[in-house]
Amino acid sequence: MQTKIAPSILSADFSAMGEAVKKLEKCGADLIHCDVMDGTFVEPITFGGQMIKNIRPLTKLPLDAHLMIAHPKTQIKFFAEAGADIITVHYKACAEISETYLKETLELIKSYGVKCGAVVNPDVPVEKIYDVFPLCDMVLLMSVYPGYGGQKFIPEVLEKVKKARAYAIKIGKADMDIEIDGGVTEENAAQIRAAGANVLVAGSTVFKAQNMTATIANLKK
Repeated sequence: MQTKIAPSILSADFSAMGEAVKKLEKCGADLIHCDVMDGTFVEPITFGGQMIKNIRPLTKLPLDAHLMIAHPKTQIKFFAEAGADIITVHYKACAEISETYLKETLELIKSYGVKCGAVVNPDVPVEKIYDVFPLCDMVLLMSVYPGYGGQKFIPEVLEKVKKARAYAIKIGKADMDIEIDGGVTEENAAQIRAAGANVLVAGSTVFKAQNMTATIANLKK
């Protein structure tokens, strides 16, 4: 499968977000990963649908909205209408509300014509979301605990990536995007891809690079 690089704008200069997004496209990024944090599900607060709306006209790249928020169903309309191309929501945030909340939220996302995905933290077995794989366009496996950029990659997550890819193949979704988020570097990218992930979120690695174009290319190779 084609490897896609999704730089996280969490690591960008928020005062120059438009320029950062334009630069990422020029440097070879495949998606723009937008980390949305609400100060409740995770401690920090980042941005909401208005940011998506403002950067939407500045790039042709898909906007990958990763909602690290409580009660995500209440925000789907805003992100869909703002121009997100894919919206991913956390299993843990949904499970705290009800057993069916994740499925309902994914179905709501798709009702807007937007791609959807489920997310699991490092301590959550990927098997917890097997029942929604048929609905998902993407599965996101966190390789750090959500909330802060610049954390170190948790290698135990690679086994979950293998399980996710194997299960996707088993149910006839071999081309499903499996995304890894957290601690991705030029040194571990090949190992991550070999496990079965094809979408790599990279924030600090890309934004701290002296040559963003070369770094993105190296992550793909």
